[in-house]
Amino acid sequence: QVQFVESGGGLVQPGGSLRLSCAASGFTLAYYAIGWFRQAPGKERERVSCINSSPRTTFYADSVKGRFTISRDNAKNTVYLQMNSLKPEDTAVYYCAARLILCSLGGSYDYWGQGTQVTVSS
Repeated sequence: QVQFVESGGGLVQPGGSLRLSCAASGFTLAYYAIGWFRQAPGKERERVSCINSSPRTTFYADSVKGRFTISRDNAKNTVYLQMNSLKPEDTAVYYCAARLILCSLGGSYDYWGQGTQVTVSS
């Protein structure tokens, strides 16, 4: 059974940090590009970052460049999103998603997690 589980969300003050994890089971993560998406209330879902299967090329939305870092540990079947210098506008539900090999901004993703809430507020 394919499962994709996010964790690490929570409430953090502006300027703080969180690390999100996305653990996969039921499929081999190494063959997949993994994207992190977010959706805030009343807004469209946006892709904030993505990492290819191989080579591990990474992509970031302009709004998070220099603050967020995506990484993967294929041995643990897990992808991470390190989020630093968080801002209130980063508040959203964050999802990870997988598609074969290469990231795509507009293409479909095969597997999605259930999401984890990130709230940045003082």
